Amino acid sequence: MLPVIAFGIASIAGCSKSESTPAPLVTVQAEHPELHAIAEHIPADAVLAPLAQAAISPKITAPVRHLYVQRGSHVKAGQLLATLENRDLTAAALDNRGSYTSAQAAYATATQAQVPEDYQKAQLDVAQAKANLDLNQSIVNARKQLFAEGAIPGRDLDTAQAALVQAQVAYDMAAKHLESQKSVAHKASLEAAKGQLTSAEGKYQGAQAQVSYSEIRSPISGVVTDRPLFAGETVAAGSTLLTVMDTSALLAKIHVAQQLAQQMKVGDAATITVPGVADPVPAKVSLISPALDPGSTTVEIWLRVDNKKGTLKVGTPVHASIVGRQVPQALTVPSSALLSAQDGSKSVMTVGTDGTAHSKPVTVGITDDGRVQITSGLTVGDMVITSGNYALEDGTKVKIGAAGDTDEGAKKPGAAKGASDQ
Repeated sequence: MLPVIAFGIASIAGCSKSESTPAPLVTVQAEHPELHAIAEHIPADAVLAPLAQAAISPKITAPVRHLYVQRGSHVKAGQLLATLENRDLTAAALDNRGSYTSAQAAYATATQAQVPEDYQKAQLDVAQAKANLDLNQSIVNARKQLFAEGAIPGRDLDTAQAALVQAQVAYDMAAKHLESQKSVAHKASLEAAKGQLTSAEGKYQGAQAQVSYSEIRSPISGVVTDRPLFAGETVAAGSTLLTVMDTSALLAKIHVAQQLAQQMKVGDAATITVPGVADPVPAKVSLISPALDPGSTTVEIWLRVDNKKGTLKVGTPVHASIVGRQVPQALTVPSSALLSAQDGSKSVMTVGTDGTAHSKPVTVGITDDGRVQITSGLTVGDMVITSGNYALEDGTKVKIGAAGDTDEGAKKPGAAKGASDQ
């Protein structure tokens, strides 16, 4: 039995030596990094909104008399869109117009006749009182001389002096009345007449405004997008009668993080991807909100899209892409070449001169359209593995093949062993 056991051990040892396999050769695709311009594209989703919108509501409740537009009609700012029943309002305006005309006549009479006449009368009263006062003064002077000469009795002098006192009182009253006419009454009479005229004018203008409210005009140029009522139906004050939108340009309102918004400026280029439209539609940043949204702490950005042909529709969900940072000469590799570790570090696999794969840590920058910028860790002369690098160990023998080439040994590591076992 011992020789047989020894022979078996020797046979096993011989088989182990003959079955040792060479290191597997893995086929990969690789390329050199490229130098070219790269730009960061910030993606976001949005819904197209009109450049301007007006939900037109009447200020009065009345039946609709005429509607001059249909849904889809193009209108200009100030154009008459509809009229409401306004015969009662027109009658009220006519009544107030009569009152206003009457007030104008009263104002003309007061300012051109009554007030000047009152002032002139007060002046005449003063002149007359002054003449009467002077006359009585001369009578008193004369009688004093006659009384001194003993020509008249004392009662005649007393009578003349009493008449002088009455004339003085009459003159003082006339002078005071003239002064009040000059300083107060004249001005007050003019202001009272003007106030009555202004009141009548205000009522007339209010009645005219009520009539104007029955004429519905467009505040903006655009397209009628909604017209829920028909002629004869009653529209309530404050309810929407017509909706007009300016769709000559549309807005895509997006929200981005603050650090991304700080890289943008008004006028930056962007594109909009619209369902059903083959090519991206060009757009521009037209507004960057100066404040953060309190709910999401993001910044609202408006993208303006030209729509003069009317091909884009309000309310369409779109995907927006804004051009951010740009590097005119960047070292880039395909995104598939980049490997990420659990700690967040980045690396790539390169092919060395010895035909083995080596891991290189790198620092990345902008990513755009399937390529990523490498800011440090690589040179143009490095050969970077772009396919077949997943789970590839450092030091593995590799060969560079064209796209689509496969290495059966690499794909099926157990194939060689199975063949040798046979």
